[in-house]
Amino acid sequence: METGEAKGRVLIVAGSDSGGGAGIQADIKAVTVMGGYAMTAITAVTVQNTLGVTGVHAIPEAVIAAQMRACLTDIGADAVKTGMLATQGVVETVADVLAELAADIPLVLDPVMVATSGDRLVDDAAADAIRARLLPMAHLVTPNIPEAEALTGLKIVDAESQARAGEALLALGARAALVKGGHMAGETVRDLLVTRAGLRAYERPRIDTRNTHGTGCTLASAIAALVARGKALPEAVQTAGDYLHEAIARAPGLGAGAGPVDHGWPLR
Repeated sequence: METGEAKGRVLIVAGSDSGGGAGIQADIKAVTVMGGYAMTAITAVTVQNTLGVTGVHAIPEAVIAAQMRACLTDIGADAVKTGMLATQGVVETVADVLAELAADIPLVLDPVMVATSGDRLVDDAAADAIRARLLPMAHLVTPNIPEAEALTGLKIVDAESQARAGEALLALGARAALVKGGHMAGETVRDLLVTRAGLRAYERPRIDTRNTHGTGCTLASAIAALVARGKALPEAVQTAGDYLHEAIARAPGLGAGAGPVDHGWPLR
């Protein structure tokens, strides 16, 4: 990989969402709008829309690795963002390639483990592999409350336990953790960035809407793009969070279920 000045190159390793609201499609939109250059290694092709997922078709592990290698050995990357890694084998494959070719590249780990509905998206073996292999590589891990609970074994019910979970994620090896607060009740959504330098809370008014499909993917990819452009992590988290909040507010109301946000609003 070529080195030097950050160019905003982001390698996204995640699944495809045919409905365009989440996954690779949301990732590419967010990275582009944040001024980055998006590359992809697709881990699965899903059949889904705003009403739900009706099919998941896995990409062979060797093909996932080959996509990553093709990007990293030619174009290079300034950040890597991972999303849907559904099996232990996929997690191990991704971790192996990152260790070989991207050990010094910031990794934004979106641990896609629990859906907004509460459904588990990965089995225990995959969750264990994420915890053991990818967390220690992460420049930033961005779990929602159920995912942070699954990774740490802690119950998160308030700001204090949110902070404890973030500190536990650092103890597992992550350099920083953004424990998102959208699953906690209240008129204010409080996301908490935990680093070895301390805590920083980001608070925004809750938007009462059904259109939150792909918010986790969008936020993590926006952060990755800003990190890839050389922004400091606290600033990247602030800017990406503000972008997502406005994207939710401007959601176009597409579909009959959980609709997508307006990824492209800054362009208009």
